[in-house]
Amino acid sequence: MAKSRGFRRKTRSLMRKKPRERGKLKLSRILYDYRLGDKVVIKIDPSFHKGMPHRRYHGKIGVIEGKRGRAYEVAVTQGKAIKHIIVLPEHLQIHRGG
Repeated sequence: MAKSRGFRRKTRSLMRKKPRERGKLKLSRILYDYRLGDKVVIKIDPSFHKGMPHRRYHGKIGVIEGKRGRAYEVAVTQGKAIKHIIVLPEHLQIHRGG
């Protein structure tokens, strides 16, 4: 049988919640209003499939560039290139690092 090359390939441990993190998503994660220029961490929530970015962006820090409906346009660096991805707020967290 041919090897699968799907969107979520090799994500067995990456897109897995710990037992105590399971359950419904916190509303603060969905309702947070990001502003242009905010730094965000792309943290994929495996229980919410819609608006999920590719696994290569999991854990990356990006900058909010705009909004499309409920989703946000995020600029992320990948090597020397800057990628513009569209992500729903369920997969974003505000970056609180220094």
